[in-house]
Amino acid sequence: QVQLVESGGGLVQPGGSLTLSCQASGTIFSRYTMGWYRQAPGKQRELVARIGSSGITTNYADAVKGRFTISRDNAKNLVILQMNSLQLEDTAVYYCNAIYGNGATALGWGQGTQVTVSP
Repeated sequence: QVQLVESGGGLVQPGGSLTLSCQASGTIFSRYTMGWYRQAPGKQRELVARIGSSGITTNYADAVKGRFTISRDNAKNLVILQMNSLQLEDTAVYYCNAIYGNGATALGWGQGTQVTVSP
């Protein structure tokens, strides 16, 4: 069973940058498409970026396209979300998860990491 631990969140001013990390345990990590999700207060959790198992294919939500970059290191069981030009609307708890082909998440949710964008 793969477990996920997110880190790297914090408080940042608008226009700033943060790098989030998702450390996965388990030996089958490299088989999964992985995604970064976020949940803002009072809103549903949404997928913001995903990356194929080989790291070649990436997709982004329109709201973050051009500002966020997802990457992975299968040797280290690591998924990274580089967030630039952060906006107030990016404030949320960020989570990672594995994604099945039908779009459903494959694993239990970790504790997430809080990102707060504030002047």
